[in-house]
Parts: sequence; C-alpha cells; structure tokens
Amino acid sequence: MLKAVLLDISGVLTEDGEALPGAVAAVERLQASGLSLRFLTNTSRRTSAAVCEELQRLGFDVAPAQVFTAPGAIRRHLERHRLIPYLLIHEHLEPEFADLPRGEPNAVVLGDAEQRLDYAHLDAAFRLLLEGAPLLAVGTNRYFRQAGTLHLDVGPFVRALEYAAGIEARVLGKPSGDFFHAVLEDAGVAPGEALMVGDDVECDVAAAMAVGLEACLVQSGKYRPGDESKAPGARCEANLADLVEALLAGR
Repeated sequence: MLKAVLLDISGVLTEDGEALPGAVAAVERLQASGLSLRFLTNTSRRTSAAVCEELQRLGFDVAPAQVFTAPGAIRRHLERHRLIPYLLIHEHLEPEFADLPRGEPNAVVLGDAEQRLDYAHLDAAFRLLLEGAPLLAVGTNRYFRQAGTLHLDVGPFVRALEYAAGIEARVLGKPSGDFFHAVLEDAGVAPGEALMVGDDVECDVAAAMAVGLEACLVQSGKYRPGDESKAPGARCEANLADLVEALLAGR
C-alpha cells in the first residue's frame, strides 16, 4: 500500500526558478490525500533553507523538515564522523557549512562548484585524497537543465578525481541507497510503501528502484526521449499533475 511519495524538485516541481504547470495544485492534492511527502534534491548551489524558502515562495505547501538535500546529508556525515572538510562547493552553499569546526582538512566535499571547478581547486582536492582523505560527493549526476539547455553537473568531476587518486567517492545524495533509506526512515515507511518521482532516469528512478521503491519517470525537466528504456518497470507520466490524477483515481 502506498504511504509516501518522494518528489525530486528540479524538473518535477520547478524549472529555472518557476513552478512547472500544475505542480503546485498537484502537491496540494497529495498533501490533502494523507500521503507522507518528502522533497528531495541534489542541488549544491543553495542551502537547504534556501531550497525550502524558494518552494514556499512559489506557492508549494512545504515544511522545512520535509526537504532533504544532498549537502544536508553531507553536513550530517561530517558532524557524525568529526571530519574537517576541504569544501569544493558553490559560494551560495557556504552557509550550509559555515559553523563547522575549522582546521587542517581531512575530507574533501565536492559539489557543483561552478567556476571553482578549476585546475587549482581540483588539484588541491587531489592531493588531499592521496593523503587518505575521503571524497564526499553530493551525487553523480552527469548534467542538469537550466534555461532550456543542459550543463555539466558534478558527476564528471567526481569520476575524474576517483580516477586520478585511485579511490571511490562516498556519494551521500542521490543515487546513494543510504540517502533514500534516510528519507524513508524519516517518513516512517518501508521501501515498498513509497513512490519516487523524478526526471533523472538514472539518479532518481533507477536508483530508487534498486533499493525497493516504486518509481515514476516524468517527461519534464531533463527527461529525454527513450529514457524509459533505462528503467524497465517504472511508471512514466507526462508530468506530476498527470501522475497525481492517476494515483488518486486508483486509490
């Protein structure tokens, strides 16, 4: 029995800072249905608080505790393991980590750092990895969609550092199973009682199915024709509004 719906944010609810058509009303219907909702994102250009504030500004009825971000997961990991990070992150994300202890870094945090993903910063991270520091990544997304075009995401840079240092990154956002399990634990449901909705067939849909969730690929955001073939068994809907209509009609 379906008890929870996990919603990717960019490409499912929003695009370029605006709500996608029908998304606000669709979330309202899900909230009213009694299903437990969680809002997920790998974005590493905004803090968890900023993500929640933007959703609320756009009209979504979202509580801060319902928002799960990859940077937030990394912060919790750093605190739990008392690690001091070398932060290769976007300047807008710095407040997420501002009050952590400072000192000689013993971990590398890699996000979508945009212009900071240059040789000097990547080389500094590489040297720390050679000394044994773990590589903590927000995700392995290959690209994201902005202003109608695709742009490089953090995944290619994760793979470059893994290859150069001969190590394997610890991914703490999607598609990590640990990330999905943390969200499910917070929602109080088992994998088989939850549905993941996303526009990224690899990091949202296939990854969720790999840990036992049902999943739906929406044909918005970064979706590209033919993506369905990469996740056999997943639902596929044109958008969130169509999915919600089908879900609630079938209950």
